[in-house]
Order: sequence, then structure tokens, then C-alpha cells
Amino acid sequence: MGFLFVLAVGLVAGTLSGIVGTGSSIMLMPVLAYEYGPKEAVPIMAVAAVMANLSRILAWWREVDWRACTAYSVTGIPAAALGARTLLILPSHAVDITIGLFLMAMVPLRHVLARHDLKANLWHLAIGGAVIGYLTGIVVSTGPLSVPLFLFYGLSKGAFLATEAASSLGLYVSKSITFQRFGALTPDILLKGLIAGGSLMAGAFVAKRFVLHMKPDVFRVVMDGIMLAAGLSMLWNANHS
Repeated sequence: MGFLFVLAVGLVAGTLSGIVGTGSSIMLMPVLAYEYGPKEAVPIMAVAAVMANLSRILAWWREVDWRACTAYSVTGIPAAALGARTLLILPSHAVDITIGLFLMAMVPLRHVLARHDLKANLWHLAIGGAVIGYLTGIVVSTGPLSVPLFLFYGLSKGAFLATEAASSLGLYVSKSITFQRFGALTPDILLKGLIAGGSLMAGAFVAKRFVLHMKPDVFRVVMDGIMLAAGLSMLWNANHS
């Protein structure tokens, strides 16, 4: 039953992230942590995130802004590897608490960023890639940070979804390779990640037809609710582990 629940949440999470550009890791991570424990859940989610981002790229391939993707990835990829290495030396209890607090902190931070009409250029993307890449290596998802960065750059709809996904793909591949190199990505964990990622991919293709119809205000409320619920569930898991 736990396995079926992971697949069901993955399909819903993949659909949501395919609409708003983020959210799949935030929704799925607490389920994976409960089912497999936080130390296994993080590399499982890294593999699944690779597949989720790949599906969004395939769905919107022609609209990727490769200049923006390159600027973000050049610094983000090595930073993600460094962050993943940092994660592996942290105890499981600390991983749960870190992820939970991070997700909850993203709610007010996102509102602070949204109140400022900021404009980003390629240099900003490179700096953001370094910071967000390192955080991506440690916590499960930094979508609430990368999403506004690419929106401030001026991307929207399909171009935003495709470019953010292409940029994040490199970070999660780097994170996964680091896990594999240090023995945290075993064949069993890889298989679990591929299965969870398959449900995320299916959801992303379901989502494409809804992208133009979801109102921004609805998206913001949904994301706030998801982040608060996921953060609280991670803290609950840490308190009961």
C-alpha cells in the first residue's frame, strides 16, 4: 500500500509541478521520508527529480532559453555536488529538521521577493545558480527560490517551465552522481527513484493542457499550503524517528 501511495502522490505532484514549475519534490519528499527514511528518501528524490525535469523539457523543448540555462548551470552544477557531499555527513534527524524548516521558511521569503519588482540578468542567474545549487544539494527542493529567479529574468509560461527544468536538471544530475560516488545511490535506491520519477513524468505530460488556465493567485495559495504542510510533516517525522 505504501508503494501505491508513493505512485499516487507522485502523479499528483508531477501534474502540479508541470503546471506551476515546482512542487513535485515538496509534495513527494515527506511521503518518501516516511516510507524509506530521510537518508534514502533524499537520493530517491534526486533521481525522481531528474526524470521530472526531463519530462518538462520534453514537453516544452522548443521554448528552452539556453543562454539562461547555461548561465545558471555553470555555477549551479558544481555547487549542487558540494551541497550533496555536505548532506551525506549530516545525521538523519538533522536532515528532516533542515528540510522541514527550509520549506516553511520559503513561504514568507517568497512573499518578500514577490513584493519587489526585481529584474534579473545572466550574471544574476549565475550567482543564483551557485547559491541555489548548493542549497539544492542539501535540501530536497529549492523551486521556491529558482522559480522567482527565472520569472525575474523575464520568462513565462512554456519558456519558463522549460528553462527552469533544463537548469534544474543539471543540478539534480550532479547531486545524483555525487550520491552514487559516495555509496548513497545503491541499485535498490536507484530503482525506487526511477519508479517514483516515472509517476512524476506522467503527471508532467498530463499538466501541459492546464498550463495556460491556472490563475497566478491560485498557484500562490496552493504552493504556500503545500510548503507549510510538507515542512510540518518533515518536522513531525524528525520528532518521531
